[in-house]
Amino acid sequence: MNKGSLSFQTVRRKQIVDEVVEQLQRKISLGELTPGMQIPTEPELMSQFAVGRSTIREAVRVLVHAGLLEKKQGQGTFVCGQKPIQEPLDYRLRRAEILEVYEVRRMLELEAAKLAAERRDDEDLKTMRQYLDQRQAALDRNDVKGYLDADVAYHSAVAAATKNAVLADLYHSFTDVMRTALEILVGDPEYKGHFTLQHEKIYEAIRDRDVQAAEKYSLQHLDETSLDLQRLVNEQ
Repeated sequence: MNKGSLSFQTVRRKQIVDEVVEQLQRKISLGELTPGMQIPTEPELMSQFAVGRSTIREAVRVLVHAGLLEKKQGQGTFVCGQKPIQEPLDYRLRRAEILEVYEVRRMLELEAAKLAAERRDDEDLKTMRQYLDQRQAALDRNDVKGYLDADVAYHSAVAAATKNAVLADLYHSFTDVMRTALEILVGDPEYKGHFTLQHEKIYEAIRDRDVQAAEKYSLQHLDETSLDLQRLVNEQ
């Protein structure tokens, strides 16, 4: 996305620094400002937000401190590689049982699929389609890493399509742990459940704005994955 095409709302409330921080963080969470992208310059942000230079500098400082932005001397300010914003949650997830994580994943993905079916735009569909195609291509060439990368990216794109920045952030916090669980599953000789049909059906439901179908196929995928995980846990 061209940074010049971004648009922000004029700030009106009293806590102007907090509002600037919130809007910038939302753009990052929803993927409108992506890792490595340079954010607009101070004068551009001042103009779009209708605030002074000190407000913009303070908001950027807050986001740099949070690890979402990085200032490069003589170059500008850039979006950092995405990572969990709330470190304690990250630590907790690392200690969690895989099945516990999947129970929460089930709740998040069901809601994400339904909201995405209501709120997605054409760019969201393009991103999902891209990752689905990458996922299938990786499966065809037995590229496990590429498959896992594309699978996680697809589900993250669904979360972003909800236009709910909190949900997108929460889902992103789960991706590392979910990937570990997927690696365990894919490494099991008995595992056959790549659920390609369900992934395609979820995409089609979101494309067609069919909330019930999005929920139905998400449930199929998540419930069958949980059964596979339960089997593996019992065998350990």
